Amino acid sequence: MFLIRYLILAFVSFFSLTLCYSQSGKSGITIGYPDQTTKWAIPETVHLEWDTDNIGAEKSIRFFLVRNEMVVQELGSFDNNGKAENIELAKNIGSGDQYQVVGIELFPDDKYQVAKFITPFFSIINKASDERKKERLLASTSTLTKKNERNKTRKKKKEVKDISKPQPMVSKNKDIKMFEGRKISYTKELEFDSEDILVKIWDHGRQDGDIVSIYLNGEAVVSEYYLTYWKKEFKIKLTPSKSNDLFLYAHNLGDSPPNTVSVEITDGSKSENIILNSDLESCEAVMISVKR
Repeated sequence: MFLIRYLILAFVSFFSLTLCYSQSGKSGITIGYPDQTTKWAIPETVHLEWDTDNIGAEKSIRFFLVRNEMVVQELGSFDNNGKAENIELAKNIGSGDQYQVVGIELFPDDKYQVAKFITPFFSIINKASDERKKERLLASTSTLTKKNERNKTRKKKKEVKDISKPQPMVSKNKDIKMFEGRKISYTKELEFDSEDILVKIWDHGRQDGDIVSIYLNGEAVVSEYYLTYWKKEFKIKLTPSKSNDLFLYAHNLGDSPPNTVSVEITDGSKSENIILNSDLESCEAVMISVKR
């Protein structure tokens, strides 16, 4: 009898120690689905599966869909029951194999230790988005062809004009207020020490199919570029003797008008970060000068 009581007391003591350790241990999340073999297809609904350590059932977990380290969509906050179903994905999400889901513990007991987990890369297929992208590219190609035809016609008309008549001068600086029928508005004036400048552009906010060109003093330095979250770099050379205008020209409106571009401009010692917006009727621009 004494031996039985001793064994019971030993078991209770061990269980209590284990429970205390579990309660004081670090919280953790493991997402079991999606995994690296997953292929989500829009517009079908999706689900999530996960396990947690030291996170109570009364707590909640927040999940995000990310691509290239950028949040594409917040999937939602769910009770910590290990599964969430019937989640709708945004219709404008493009096809790709670089998607991940991030799970984060909400309102942790230890604010200095927040449980989080990121899945391996998996795929998403969105045939409707792919078709829209093809249509935009075809439309932009058609627009470019028509533009070239108009330019040829204008050039021929210009050649037969009476050269004895004075022709109006068109400045490529701040006096420009229109470009191909679109109003240009200047948002900022910048100054750099060097005339050799590095410019980086990427989609601001969410990636929604924006196609843009960048013009410097009326000349295209980037033509019909499909914006992504990846930064595209290009170099420009400023004219030191005057102010230079750099503006954004939109070829479409994407899924979320207007076209919005994040721009970083640097000469190696000084950097400026700006945001430019453009639609089919107006272009935003900045004036850039070289410090004398």
